[in-house]
Amino acid sequence: MRLTIERGALLRTLSHVHSVVERRNTIPILSNVLIEASAGKLSLTATDLDLSIVEDVGAEVRTPGATTAPAHTLFDIVRKLPDGAEVELTYKADEGGGRLVLSAGRSRFALTCLPREDFPVMTDGALPHRFAIAAGSLRDLIDKTRFAISTEETRYYLNGIYLHAMEVDGMQVLRGVATDGHRLARIQLPLPEGASGIPGVIVPRKAVQEVRKLLDECQGDVVVTLSETKIRFTLDGVTLTSKLIDGTFPEYSRVIPTANDKVLEVDAKAFAQAVDRVSSITSEKTRAVKLALDTDRVLLTVTSPDQGSASEELAATYRADPLEIGFNARYLLDITAQIDSETARFVLADPVAPTLVRDSEDETALYVLMPMRV
Repeated sequence: MRLTIERGALLRTLSHVHSVVERRNTIPILSNVLIEASAGKLSLTATDLDLSIVEDVGAEVRTPGATTAPAHTLFDIVRKLPDGAEVELTYKADEGGGRLVLSAGRSRFALTCLPREDFPVMTDGALPHRFAIAAGSLRDLIDKTRFAISTEETRYYLNGIYLHAMEVDGMQVLRGVATDGHRLARIQLPLPEGASGIPGVIVPRKAVQEVRKLLDECQGDVVVTLSETKIRFTLDGVTLTSKLIDGTFPEYSRVIPTANDKVLEVDAKAFAQAVDRVSSITSEKTRAVKLALDTDRVLLTVTSPDQGSASEELAATYRADPLEIGFNARYLLDITAQIDSETARFVLADPVAPTLVRDSEDETALYVLMPMRV
């Protein structure tokens, strides 16, 4: 194999595929990226057996061929090369797997390779459901839900975003939901054409993270194909395929309150800044901030046995009975970060019941936050 490629193009492609490769692997071949050169094209593939990514990039291929090379080492080398450099990749096989020689200017690197035949192929199976969704819409769906994905491995069925189609008030919608048991995020979009028959699926956290990275550079549509066990995202010459979480997502609608009657409206940015300031008095993971609600004002207080106390008063719109309620400051900040308009609306019931949080100008997103005792 022998080819020449511009450093920027190779770096962009490697930056997408190398992040799929785990830093520590008990199976050596999984530390490598599959490099395949054919007419005018270089194809790079990485996998961790649950997730695989394939990306094609244009290259001047003199001799077609294929091998595998250490993904993170290759990425680090290309990242450190000067801008605009022409990179030549040359591979000659031998019994031990051969070496990949990378040359750029006066720099030369020889990387130990493993045989292309040892690289695992992730079988796709039939993916009967297919639809296209705008990159911006998928980006919003991920951004407004992924912060609530659980990291608790024992509740593995919460370790992703639950994607499903349903009918709401006579309109077909695509919903994304995530929860960790302390907070819940739900966003819905008009159902894309072709998505009406999709099964409810749980897209794993790592797949969500990798797709989100790709969306930063995508302006068009993303083609989604899926079955009950796998999902594939295709965009801008990149194909990412992931196994789905084999589990049952809980009946989330049961925790969304419908009888809350106390409405607090605050400036979202000012509120987030105030929460951030008062919560700095303590470094505890579950630092609690107390909200004391009274007519058209809210008082935020934090008390730490070790470090003291802090308080800040904010103007607000609130006309119900006075109420004191506590929340995890980190969770409050995560949710208010998703509010795009000026005003955040909290709909409350009492100090122990779930609180509903919404963007005053966006009905597509909804958040539920469990209170804390303070």
